Amino acid sequence: MDAWDIPAQTVSVSEETIKKSRFITLLAHTDGVEAARAFVQQVKAEHPAARHHCWAWVAGAPDDSQLLGFSDDGEPSGTAGKPMLAQLMGSQIGEITAVVVRYYGGIMLGTGGLVKAYGGGVQQGLKQLARVRKVPLQRFHLQCDYAQLKDIGRLLQRFEGEIVESQFLDRIDLTLALPPGQLDGFSQNLSDFSRGTLVLIPMKQ
Repeated sequence: MDAWDIPAQTVSVSEETIKKSRFITLLAHTDGVEAARAFVQQVKAEHPAARHHCWAWVAGAPDDSQLLGFSDDGEPSGTAGKPMLAQLMGSQIGEITAVVVRYYGGIMLGTGGLVKAYGGGVQQGLKQLARVRKVPLQRFHLQCDYAQLKDIGRLLQRFEGEIVESQFLDRIDLTLALPPGQLDGFSQNLSDFSRGTLVLIPMKQ
């Protein structure tokens, strides 16, 4: 995917009571599985008295099946984590983790009721969630002379790119990051001002 939506705020919270059980839904921006795990642990620490802390995450791009996860955390299999993940995937938002905290109220909801409570909690949370568009940057290697660095910096500003890393040797070794949509324009301008001597080399992502 060239771009996708991610949560605009760090954490969004919504709550409802169903048959005396309190369900608190928390949605967070989590870039990567480690960040997703850390958020789940943070919620557990904040709600130690809750009966269940069910979760689901899409920890990267919405179409990256390697970065999906979910847990029923003691609820009957398939009644919590899976419907939560289904809501996240249906939203096409990436880098997001949902945790639904349940304070048990003493009345059983049944499997259908649980699916509705957990999936519905995430659905309601997503409706309230502000989003921003993320355009992932592609990385490139570039070698240049010291005299060319200032012009490259100006070009990067113009085409929304950035220098990720630089090594100052006989020449300068640069790692650059650029939005995919700006690549052609940047490359053309780079070639023009250097008379074809500077060439971007794509790096493995």
